[in-house]
Amino acid sequence: MKIVLTVLGIIIVLVASSITIGNITFRRKVKNEVAELFKNSKEIETEIVTEADIDGLPEPVQRYLRYTQIIGKEKIRTVRLKQKGGFRIKENQKWMPYEAEQYYTTDSPALIWFAGIKMAPFLSLKVRDKYYEGKGNMFVKLLSLIKIVDASGYEIDQGTLLRYLDEIMWFPTAYLNDYIQWEPIDSTSAKATMSYKGVTASAVLYFNEKGEMTNFVAERYRTVDGGYKLETWSTPISEYKEMKGIMIPTRGKGVWNVSSEDFSYIRLEITDIEYNIPSIY
Repeated sequence: MKIVLTVLGIIIVLVASSITIGNITFRRKVKNEVAELFKNSKEIETEIVTEADIDGLPEPVQRYLRYTQIIGKEKIRTVRLKQKGGFRIKENQKWMPYEAEQYYTTDSPALIWFAGIKMAPFLSLKVRDKYYEGKGNMFVKLLSLIKIVDASGYEIDQGTLLRYLDEIMWFPTAYLNDYIQWEPIDSTSAKATMSYKGVTASAVLYFNEKGEMTNFVAERYRTVDGGYKLETWSTPISEYKEMKGIMIPTRGKGVWNVSSEDFSYIRLEITDIEYNIPSIY
């Protein structure tokens, strides 16, 4: 019995050590990618947003940008933020808690999302979602050791482009960049089209009378039965707060609007955000 317990103890130590090394390796990978993301961001001159910058945009977009308080503020070139929330793969599945860091650049649109998702006691996923130079990549490891997803291709490029366009709500001066074109719809909505590196996608943004953006709706590729299918995707917003002098959404969720049903797969809360500090947390 003592021998069995000793062997079991050695196995536990080896597994724990492997997971620790895996975590360090994964973190180092993300750190290097963030450094690549930010490599040209420290020499950019400061610019201030003016009323002239929003002139000509659809009226609800102008109302929204004034609400965010970006007029008179420095244009946002880089972003780093922290978030937490819940994630699930299927309807009726128990929510899995996660914590994440996210990094962005805006002159050349790019993002890196690094998350740890707790599936069960002693069982977790490490996830890195990336959009860089117009290309997307989703990379997932179980326990930081076993690669279970390494997805890329046009559908991933389109999906991460849309994700970036959606998440500009957290750094709204980026809505003024030339890679986004606006079309008016009515007093509470407008269409945004983003084109970058040969990929183009559009979304409809919805606003209330107060000026808040309330939802973002687009056709995005979703993994279905081992392939991809265009589905309606939305990100309804439930709370705004002023953070670093800008009004941004701090609570919301991601929803696949499938047929007559809505499948909410992620719910999140922004816990920290910093602008124009091009370095990793």
